[in-house]
Amino acid sequence: MPEAPKMTQKPAADYNLELKNKKILEFIEDMTSNPDEVQKDVLEEILSSNAHVEYLKTHGLDGRTDRDSFKNIMPVITYEDIQPYVERIANGDTSPILCSKPISEFLTSSGTSGGERKLMPTIEEELGRRSLLYSLLMPVMSQFVPGLDKGKGMYFLFIKSEAKTPGGLVARPVLTSYYKSNHFKDRPYDPYTNYTSPNETILCLDSYQSMYSQMLCGLCQHKEVLRVGAVFASGFIRAIKFLEKHWRLLCNDIRTGTIDSQIIDTSVREAVMNIMKPDPELADFIEAECSKDSWQGIITRLWPNTKYVDVIVTGAMSQYIPTLDYYSNGLPLVCTMYASSECYFGVNLNPLCKPSEVSYTLVPVMAYFEFLPVQRNNGVSNSISMPKTLNEKEKQELVDLVDVKLGQEYELVVTTYSGLCRYRVGDVLRVAGFKNKAPQFNFICRKNVVLSIDSDKTDEVELQHAVKNSVNHLLPFDATLAEYTSFADTTTIPGHYVLYWELSLNGNTPIPPSVFEDCCLTIEESLNSVYRQGRVCDKSIGPLEMKIVEPGTFDKLMDYAISLGASINQYKTPRCVKFAPIVELLNSRVASCFFSPKCPKWFPGHKQWSNTN
Repeated sequence: MPEAPKMTQKPAADYNLELKNKKILEFIEDMTSNPDEVQKDVLEEILSSNAHVEYLKTHGLDGRTDRDSFKNIMPVITYEDIQPYVERIANGDTSPILCSKPISEFLTSSGTSGGERKLMPTIEEELGRRSLLYSLLMPVMSQFVPGLDKGKGMYFLFIKSEAKTPGGLVARPVLTSYYKSNHFKDRPYDPYTNYTSPNETILCLDSYQSMYSQMLCGLCQHKEVLRVGAVFASGFIRAIKFLEKHWRLLCNDIRTGTIDSQIIDTSVREAVMNIMKPDPELADFIEAECSKDSWQGIITRLWPNTKYVDVIVTGAMSQYIPTLDYYSNGLPLVCTMYASSECYFGVNLNPLCKPSEVSYTLVPVMAYFEFLPVQRNNGVSNSISMPKTLNEKEKQELVDLVDVKLGQEYELVVTTYSGLCRYRVGDVLRVAGFKNKAPQFNFICRKNVVLSIDSDKTDEVELQHAVKNSVNHLLPFDATLAEYTSFADTTTIPGHYVLYWELSLNGNTPIPPSVFEDCCLTIEESLNSVYRQGRVCDKSIGPLEMKIVEPGTFDKLMDYAISLGASINQYKTPRCVKFAPIVELLNSRVASCFFSPKCPKWFPGHKQWSNTN
């Protein structure tokens, strides 16, 4: 994701960018040269400051801060293990339950538990750690692309809905928390973070007004733009599709020096009007480019000085790489950092590498890191299934940051300053190399996730539950579901889930299209709140599609898998497919298609809360 944008005020008289960069690069060198000592100090600091919290006392750590005691006594956990503690804090218990410092808010994870977003406790000082990690990004980038301080970045950054827990704490996504914090609002001058989007456009909750105003500002300053991006690849492509749909309105605004009447947020209008002036020549230029039959290379055509695209294209986002290459004329796709709601983790020290080679160096001051070895049994879906609970032998297998082995895959486990203790993040990483003594990791995937379009993560169990709910609509027609699989289709913008169903028809009554549409909607209603928010509020996911395939299709799918070497005795239908020839086989046998007729229900916060926007 891009670094946190910072205020473009005038620099202090003694501001020295070269010296600042040098100090940050020296910091990275120091951290990576001595990571085990740093990690030992981090763990001791976390355990000593939280020595008397309820969670550590309950497990019998008794104030010990050494690594051996910690590993022998404290369990390795998932969210469900600490959920009762989290719920107490959410309901207003202010005693030191997980952390000695007050929980300032909850960060809502894109992962879910029981269909609802996970709530990650955080403390005020974590904002400083996030700022620290952001501050590393551009000094690293400046080693590879000089002159980035001489222009602007066009980033499409957004806030999302937030809610209040019964106890009064705010619950919101981590980037919303950061952009609404003083670390964002009172940020000092930094030439690297000179952005085309005014604060007001980023902090506007209405997604249309925010996107429109940010795009308008980016077009008005098109010659100054040196880099473009968003958090995820999917978000940046949505911005280009938005331009494709609305360029005539935007050109009219630029031609006349006004802003469209649909933009009703007063603070947004004022901020944009500070940038706007009538520019018929620029409007003609944009109109000429956007009117062309092909939009190939539209980024370099409209923003000719752009040097790279800054978006996450690892993991599920890799499916968007061909589309980004098409729009950008093959500009470098840069993944700068690795972070989550639980913790900010690391940076990419070789940002111009190929997307398939991206590796992240974990910054050892961010948290205490451990690694659980993963033995991958990789199927067609590329999801890794792992048990929720570990036996004693598996707990003993956890290794420290400096003890990971080249080429081995691990699940990341973190202990944070905010009270997460030996928490399984759910990310699977592979050791790709080393920077000094610090390992560098490829992000492989989220464990158990089979479908993902944007920030949504749907696992096999959840998909199965949703399908089971939906097949009830078939009962009056004496029809049953024989087999199914799924596919994340990103050829449409926004992308959408596709389900392939093969039916067993016992009766003669034809099934009306409305029944299959009801099946689609029931599946969507049964999926988690992150998916439903993407459909309803963010518009980052399109309507679910159901493709009914001819009888015998899944037999042919098995035959194909066996022809590639799968064992007939061990073969089971994959619940998600990604391999292009398999998708082509399924699509060649589609008899009919149906879409969800409307959006599923969604509201901010958990179902049991009283919600606020």
